[in-house]
Amino acid sequence: MGRLTAAVVGLLSFGLITGTAAMVLFLQGRLIQQIDEQLATTAQAIGTVALEQVRSGDPESSPLPSDHYLFLQDATYGQREWISPSTHELYGYPRLEGYEYPIATRENPQPATVPNAEEGAPWRVITIATRSPGSPAPTGIMTIGLPLRSVDSTLSVFLQRVLMVDLLVITLGALIGSLVVTRAVRPLRQIEVVAGRIAAGDLTQRVPQALPPTTEVGSLARSLNMMLAHIERSFAHRQASERRMRRFVSDASHELRTPLATVRGYGELYRLGGIPGEELPRAMGRIESEATRMSGLVNDLLPLARLDEERALNLDEVDLVVLAGDAVADLRALDSSRRVAVVGLSDEQVGPVLTRADSDQLRQVLTNLMGNVVQHTPAGTPVELAVGYSRDAAVIEVRDHGAGVAPQDLQRVFGRFFRTDVSRSRESGGTGLGLAIVAAIVAAHGGTTRALPTEGGGLTVRVELPCPDRAPTEKPNRAGHRNGRGDAGPAGPA
Repeated sequence: MGRLTAAVVGLLSFGLITGTAAMVLFLQGRLIQQIDEQLATTAQAIGTVALEQVRSGDPESSPLPSDHYLFLQDATYGQREWISPSTHELYGYPRLEGYEYPIATRENPQPATVPNAEEGAPWRVITIATRSPGSPAPTGIMTIGLPLRSVDSTLSVFLQRVLMVDLLVITLGALIGSLVVTRAVRPLRQIEVVAGRIAAGDLTQRVPQALPPTTEVGSLARSLNMMLAHIERSFAHRQASERRMRRFVSDASHELRTPLATVRGYGELYRLGGIPGEELPRAMGRIESEATRMSGLVNDLLPLARLDEERALNLDEVDLVVLAGDAVADLRALDSSRRVAVVGLSDEQVGPVLTRADSDQLRQVLTNLMGNVVQHTPAGTPVELAVGYSRDAAVIEVRDHGAGVAPQDLQRVFGRFFRTDVSRSRESGGTGLGLAIVAAIVAAHGGTTRALPTEGGGLTVRVELPCPDRAPTEKPNRAGHRNGRGDAGPAGPA
């Protein structure tokens, strides 16, 4: 900041000094021009008077005004010099030794500056031709001079006053420049402070938008804030990815610990001879079942890992009614004793329910939901798949009429490795990841997943997928509402 202020003051000083020098030179030229005009005006008259005095035999009387100097060189009258004592005392007299006299016949003589023969200001002189009476040709020359002391005095006074004004202007310029530079640099100081805090790890810092974005500093502040917001989002995304990875590793290691310990235990018993021959088939069966369980766990963890990577979805127009019909057919193939139906979300007829989604991913959602029903409800338990629109979302509900879930567990069922009954879930082969995969797939589509109690008992899983092009005209349906169009009998055509 100090160097910038010094540069401003330096430029201001240079401009003022240059301007002052130009004014002094102009004034000097104008004053000398006035002296030259005075010399040109009075030269001829003074020369005529001087020649008359010489011819009349009165060379001692001066033909000059008090401040003039005259030097006559004539072939007839010789050399004569006139200067008053007071003028000599005040101004000295011109030294003409080095003066180059112009040609006597010159009709337009030009003045010249000659030094002072004594200490003092120089003189301004002009030389004209002289003629004797009756002689058309010049007989000599006459040099007339005026001192330039008045010019020097005027220039000195003018320069003193102008320099005082310049000094005042430079001082004011330094103060004003310092204030302006300080104010202009203040946002840059703020940027420096914010950068230091960000370097210390606080990515929430932003540069204050003190100046409008149309200015250079304001535009810089806006660009930096945009960059900082992008960096913060990227950093938050990386941290979230790291947290997901740590959670994934922690969950996987936790779930794999028990089957690995079982397999290792049976292996050590077999190596030490601790398994009798008649128990060997049972031990091998336990090892195989635990290996199968680990394989199922890995198969469920891999889709979650891919979803955590936030890979791009293959979006296309999907009819949820068609997917629900396929899921009903699959469930009937697994358990023909169940009463399964596709019903409307409200009382209207079941019609196409369209949304943009990844068809394969949504089939995985319905497969997991139907598998959850098969694992956690008795055989023959009725199931409905309700499909429709709610506001600006496409909705599909899977309603079972089993034992349901405790109210305090409704918000936890979508957590990874969540089980309402750990021992029974493991015996049934469940990994606790089915609903977690459902929630992750729906979230990747920008939708929501909720667990609700079914009217009359059981669990309803409600999946809502966004339909931004649809006007929000329908009211949301109450969870567990059963449409009269449901299939009330055993398995039959969907």
